[in-house]
Amino acid sequence: MRLAVGSGNPVKRRAVEQAIAETIDDATVEAVSVDSGVSEQPRGREETVEGAKNRARNALAAGEYDIGVGLEGGVAEVPETEGLFLIMWVAVTDGDRVGLGAGPSFRLPASIGDRVAAGEELGPVMDDVLGEDDVAEKQGAAGALSAGVVDRDDALAAGVAAAMGPFVTDRY
Repeated sequence: MRLAVGSGNPVKRRAVEQAIAETIDDATVEAVSVDSGVSEQPRGREETVEGAKNRARNALAAGEYDIGVGLEGGVAEVPETEGLFLIMWVAVTDGDRVGLGAGPSFRLPASIGDRVAAGEELGPVMDDVLGEDDVAEKQGAAGALSAGVVDRDDALAAGVAAAMGPFVTDRY
């Protein structure tokens, strides 16, 4: 089975490989850079889910693949809470069905959330705050905000596993 991940980010490819390792035999996972159709920094659950769905559809259409996977990180306000949260959504499609899942959400510290709310993108803000380059391709904000307990690979793999449900079980 050939799966296309709608991103050139190696973290997203690894997250898909991690999530399917126990459920799909003989799978190959390829990273395919595709357009998300949403803003560079998705805001809100609706835009983040739309980006994940678009990436999954565009990845599937990019070649001869059996499944397209779209992973999208965004930021959102959560009712009854304060501040801005990092959110992660995943869509999986075979062209007929779409599975959806989400990774964990992390409340952003005010020093980070305020900058993102003012229009900056989370990735560059995390690079600046941590004094590192390409945090999004390493531990991600998830790793930095959990002291490494959950890195970006793990967080995204949880969302992929949830979205893969319709394709790996007969429960749907």
